[in-house]
Amino acid sequence: MRTMILVVVLLATLSANAAAASCAGADPAITSVKVQNVTNDGSVNHYTLVGRVTNLGNQRQASNVLQFVDIYQNGVRLEDRGVPPLAPGQSYTFSYVWQRAADAGTNTTTFNFSIRMTSPSPPGNEDCNLANGRYNLTF
Repeated sequence: MRTMILVVVLLATLSANAAAASCAGADPAITSVKVQNVTNDGSVNHYTLVGRVTNLGNQRQASNVLQFVDIYQNGVRLEDRGVPPLAPGQSYTFSYVWQRAADAGTNTTTFNFSIRMTSPSPPGNEDCNLANGRYNLTF
């Protein structure tokens, strides 16, 4: 039984290491989005959303990378925020202000954030892990 557990753990570790090793380029990821501030002007709340994109990869993005964080609600793209090329470990912070009725219920609004690259085309190794380029926030 111990041998079987050891084999399962070893295989899981090897799979995780293989996945990480295959991502040898730049890896821009949306690492957080949160409500930083809420102000009220009587009937409307103004929510300041702040997000962070970090290059989790081990390569610098090319200087000609043109990339954005697209902001969606209910499948509709509301706006985007440009993100400069990032060095390994470097982060970039973006913000977005959203208004909704002051009497809106808690956890009734969901935003989806997604990294989109437009240049170079095709993106090549400018994002070697597309899975971490998305983030959802409900408030």
